[in-house]
Amino acid sequence: MNYGHALRFRLRPPSDPDGGADQLVEGGGLAEQRGLDLPVISAGTAGDDLEPSHGRHGDGAPAAAAGAELFGRREETSVLEGLLSQARGGRGGALVLWGEPGIGKSALLRHVRSRAADFVRLSHTATRPESDLAFAGLHGLLRPLADRVESLATAQAAAVRAALGLSGEPTERLVVGAAVLSLLCGLAERQPVLVVVDDGQWLDEPTAQCLGFVARRVRAHPVVVVLADHSDPAARPWEGVADVRVDGLSDESARRLLATVAPLTDHATTRNMVREAGGNPLALHELATPEGEPDDAEHHRKSGRPPVGPRLRRAFRAGIEALSPPAQLLTVLAAAEEHGDRLTVQRAGRASGAGDAAWEEVINAGLLQVAGNRVGFRHPVVSRAVYEGCGAGARRRAHRALAATMPDGAEERAWHLAAVAHDRDENVARLLERTAARSRLRGATDAAARAWWRAAELSAAPIDASQRLAEAARASWDAGWAATAERLLDDAERLAPGAHIARRSRGLRGIMEFARGMPETAHHFLITDMKHISEPGTALELGTLAMRAAWSVGRGDLRDSALELLLAGDVEVGTGLPGTLAWWSDDVSADAAPADTPDSGDAAARARTAVLPLLPPAPLALAWGIDKPMVDALRRRLPHLRRRSERAQLAIALARTAMLDNAAGRWPQAESSATEGLRLAEDLGADHIASLCRTSLGWLAAARGDERAVEEATARTLETSLPQGVRALSAAAHWNRGMASLFHECPEEALDILVRLTEPGHGAAHPTFALLAALDTAEAAMRVGRNDLADERVRVLEAWVRRTGAPWARCAAHVTRALLAGPCAEGAFRAALDVPGARSHPLLYARAQLSYGEWLRRGRRRTDARVQIGGAIEVFGRLGAEPLHQRAQRERDLTGAPGRRGSSDTRAMNRLTAQEQRVAQLAAEQLTNREIGVQLRISHRTVGHHLGNVFAKLGINTRTELSHIHAGSEPP
Repeated sequence: MNYGHALRFRLRPPSDPDGGADQLVEGGGLAEQRGLDLPVISAGTAGDDLEPSHGRHGDGAPAAAAGAELFGRREETSVLEGLLSQARGGRGGALVLWGEPGIGKSALLRHVRSRAADFVRLSHTATRPESDLAFAGLHGLLRPLADRVESLATAQAAAVRAALGLSGEPTERLVVGAAVLSLLCGLAERQPVLVVVDDGQWLDEPTAQCLGFVARRVRAHPVVVVLADHSDPAARPWEGVADVRVDGLSDESARRLLATVAPLTDHATTRNMVREAGGNPLALHELATPEGEPDDAEHHRKSGRPPVGPRLRRAFRAGIEALSPPAQLLTVLAAAEEHGDRLTVQRAGRASGAGDAAWEEVINAGLLQVAGNRVGFRHPVVSRAVYEGCGAGARRRAHRALAATMPDGAEERAWHLAAVAHDRDENVARLLERTAARSRLRGATDAAARAWWRAAELSAAPIDASQRLAEAARASWDAGWAATAERLLDDAERLAPGAHIARRSRGLRGIMEFARGMPETAHHFLITDMKHISEPGTALELGTLAMRAAWSVGRGDLRDSALELLLAGDVEVGTGLPGTLAWWSDDVSADAAPADTPDSGDAAARARTAVLPLLPPAPLALAWGIDKPMVDALRRRLPHLRRRSERAQLAIALARTAMLDNAAGRWPQAESSATEGLRLAEDLGADHIASLCRTSLGWLAAARGDERAVEEATARTLETSLPQGVRALSAAAHWNRGMASLFHECPEEALDILVRLTEPGHGAAHPTFALLAALDTAEAAMRVGRNDLADERVRVLEAWVRRTGAPWARCAAHVTRALLAGPCAEGAFRAALDVPGARSHPLLYARAQLSYGEWLRRGRRRTDARVQIGGAIEVFGRLGAEPLHQRAQRERDLTGAPGRRGSSDTRAMNRLTAQEQRVAQLAAEQLTNREIGVQLRISHRTVGHHLGNVFAKLGINTRTELSHIHAGSEPP
């Protein structure tokens, strides 16, 4: 249980800083990270460090160099530095830092010492072996001042000599406290004094009382006392001294600390370490620099308990060993009972001889916290440290006692019995198997994976172990443990290969290959495993994934083989299965559609009610015009996937949702979904899913005009998609690059990229993306005078409209026809804007408005042009489509009121720079950008930039119009 994890910042008196500490944390310096013991210079002169050398500082952490960097802790360091500043002004103070071992108290002590170079500095780290020796702590603290003792009054000097073991005279604690106060105040007459004591919980009682006496009385002198303790000072000798509770780190601070300790750690591992450490800096250090075996992480995943390093175990065990044996037993019982059931822990404790007295002892020690019928440790790391540090025998006794208190059918009982088992035990394995099945039903896939895993270890027969390992592999995959899932599946096949692997893992091998980005290999496994699976839902999942793999590589033959198996099998998912699966086709020919292909009237209704596996890849859904009902279905599914922690399915759903949201103009939601999906996919090692998310982010970057982001996203995608033959991903990357070039007024470059989508044999050739990019390809082609290519693209769009009736395709086809039609374009433009449902694709609709407005302006219909261009500007601005927004604003400027701008071509040409005029002259002669670049000795991209400015200033869009201007005619 995780109790009291929120930061608490408390000062007494209440007039101190305003609370609510920033949860940022220190990072250890290089010495701390490597566990080096640094010598401390000891001297007896004022201003020097009067500190004896200690190998280790408190919290179980290694000593770090003075002045080690702190990440955050602004409130804590502000209070500490305020005390120093106050002392420099002649007024002292004291502070107690308290919190769990490893939480960062020692780093704060080192920080205050590094800021007190102008102080006399006395410091001491208490140790447990000396906690029973009277005045041992005072001896460590004052030993550098032994030669100053004689300056005290006779009685006080005698008391200090006796306390330090320099005489055999009896001591009185009150006199010793007064003497130490006098000694410090005498030092402070020349220079401020800083006293730092770490691990105050191990101070011997006389020293602790002496320091408490001093800390409460230094306000009138330039003396600062700072102590660190594990426990709340209200119950310690420091009662009445201002205190700060040092709590766990925020996730951001923990990540920053890990970046200094283990800078090469990947994002997924960092996120897991941050979660497992629970905000404890020492736990983060130990996770980042493990001292155990390489398979420790897998062992802890199997047990469900994140690891705790040896230093933390030692730090916590020291406190626990101070308890009586019955009280120690109770702490182990509480750590072993993961659900925090107080009644279960108490019953097991009484049965084992740990009664009410032991319970009171543990509560009073502050180790356990009780809230109603729940019991837990102050920090999750404490529970793990107690459990791991108590020894195997103590753990088995605890689990046996807990199991004895539970009914036979309880899931927890199976786990406790499994923890006790030494060898094969089929009875316990069956109990765990039932527990795993129940966990999976309620969506706890991680718990199910651990239960099947442990059941496999306890299985008596290899075939039983193999089947349970296959189940554990699938549950591990669903929980997001990709590497573990693959290892378990390999183990299952090695133990007892056979068809049971496919049945029990539900076709996991093909699923993993697809997620890894190997669609052809995935298709083979998926088709093979389908033949061994009788459960209809699983067969449907594998069959549609096989179709998805075939679509990814642009292989219609592979798609048809999967479709044939689906239609021949016993997959009853309601009526109209063949028609629904027609959505998986991107063939534009009229005879490609089955007889019951849904028409535009009922396609949306069918998409809303279809089970998710039947819904096609997001680009195909866009092409068919079923994107709205599909994204609605996905959104309904997302909360369910989150609740069940099905991270692989969640990543896929987020990737699909992002692309559909892009087209619908919900760009912030799309970016959020794609970013989350990318993070999950990288955790899973699912390259294919990660690339899907990157293509959505790349599309957004292209529309927003962020060329660098487009290049980064597409380069990462193409690194894997081209070698592995995943044409859908390669095509999406080329589309993104082509869009970016087109929107930045580089039509020749855009066309060079976009024609690859239709080039036979090219790694990016893919019919779906060729369809979706048809308008972009046609526009780029017309801008460079390739009307033949534009005409070919519009005919493909019109054929697709005849097959599907998709609104986006109808709108795009009309716009392309209008751009090709010249003076007769108005009817086509109006038809494009009047297509029902076209506004649901706002970027496409606004582009149609902009093209119409440009055509109207060239026809001198400026008022009408301003209406269309103004509508486009509003949409581009709302979306954040910056390149198109700028283009539309330039067009609006050219539609100024009649009489305010000249209309002659000569005056228009005079607005061009000398270089723009040279580029315009060569372009009017129908030279390509590259040919112009060779003549003018500039890059073709620079030519495209100049040509974009020329078109904007002249109010034209094509080289043909430019030729008319140079010939002295009015532009059409």
